[in-house]
Amino acid sequence: MRRTGRSDPSVRVTRLPNGLTVATETIARVKTATVGVWVAAGSRNEREEEHGLSHLIEHMAFKGTTRRSARAIAEDIENVGGEINAATSTEFTTYTARVLAEDLDLAVDVLGDILTDSVFDAAELAREKNVILQEHASVEDSPDDVVTDLFMEAAFAAQAIGRPILGRPDTVSGFDADTIRRFMAREYTPARMVLAAAGNVEHARVVAAAEAALGGLPAAEAPEPGTASYTGGERRLRRKLEQANLVLGLPGVSFRDPGYFATHMFTQALGGGLTSRLWHEVRETRGLAYSVDAFHWPFTDTGLFGIGAGTAASDLAELVKVVIETARNAATGVEEGELHRARAQLKVAMLAALETPGGRIDRAARQLLAWGRVVPPEETIAHVDAVTVDEVREAGARALRGRPTLAAIGPIRELQPLRRIAADLSA
Repeated sequence: MRRTGRSDPSVRVTRLPNGLTVATETIARVKTATVGVWVAAGSRNEREEEHGLSHLIEHMAFKGTTRRSARAIAEDIENVGGEINAATSTEFTTYTARVLAEDLDLAVDVLGDILTDSVFDAAELAREKNVILQEHASVEDSPDDVVTDLFMEAAFAAQAIGRPILGRPDTVSGFDADTIRRFMAREYTPARMVLAAAGNVEHARVVAAAEAALGGLPAAEAPEPGTASYTGGERRLRRKLEQANLVLGLPGVSFRDPGYFATHMFTQALGGGLTSRLWHEVRETRGLAYSVDAFHWPFTDTGLFGIGAGTAASDLAELVKVVIETARNAATGVEEGELHRARAQLKVAMLAALETPGGRIDRAARQLLAWGRVVPPEETIAHVDAVTVDEVREAGARALRGRPTLAAIGPIRELQPLRRIAADLSA
């Protein structure tokens, strides 16, 4: 996708003097307003001793400010029928609310309050750290979650981008209010923040509310996270489980890469649905797994391609063999019909996401942070339509030429060595 071009005219954009971007999109048929603040800082912005801090900050966002207690934050939103939430990912932290149109100013004020004036009370912090430790324990009880964390750690060894978002019990336990404030002062700068609103909204009103709530944040330069470097490797964890859970991965591409859409369509054709090659071979023809899928996770400067499945210990070796054969065949033999189907599926997914105000503000915020503009849907569709079969095959071949990543948990004694898997992939 190109970095320059016209912005979607349905989205109005204003930049405040401190560098914060405000974007709005009016949707006539909608009676509510959805608003959120996107911060281009997530777990990969953490230093080693800060592992898990972004997620803790998200949890602490609703635990009290100098003007509102934790109870008052919830009451102010829910008394007007609204909802408020937050989420942390590798590269973003988001804070969102949905209210009636007449209560938009209140929602923006609450979001601004928690982002600029949270007190991080010691008792609340202690309770929330314990909640996160319980969340960490629940992940340890879920093989699907554990194998995903192992997969990221192996793919990006010794890097922040590869570390689990939840953090480690030892780091989370040591965080205090000053640690949180230092991180937010360093990473939550207006230039890397977007306040986006969609639905029954008026641009001037949203800008005024944003100025009142967040205009006082000082303009500052934030450090860029270290460049990610795909390493590949393996993590194996033998546990007494009914099934072996496996993720086999290879290098993907950034969402900035010219081959992004071709890589996505290769992934879709290989393992993106009930008509995909992996589903047909692994599930329908051989009965080796209840489910199998391929995925591609793009980041700002890198990407990760992978195939995940769970199977009985006795079928593990055959499953890996079939997965490799299917991926290699797809890299040389994706056909026009498969490309047509993958293209249609991608279009539906993209356009369906724009059918809700929440999807609209997510698009606007992420694209403004990535490209400095909101990409018109017809431009994205034109890129999708331009992808050829040869480009999809090359995207698959490029992935298969990379060093593999392997993560597995459960009864995995019969799992082949990584060097053999690598040799079979490149044969």
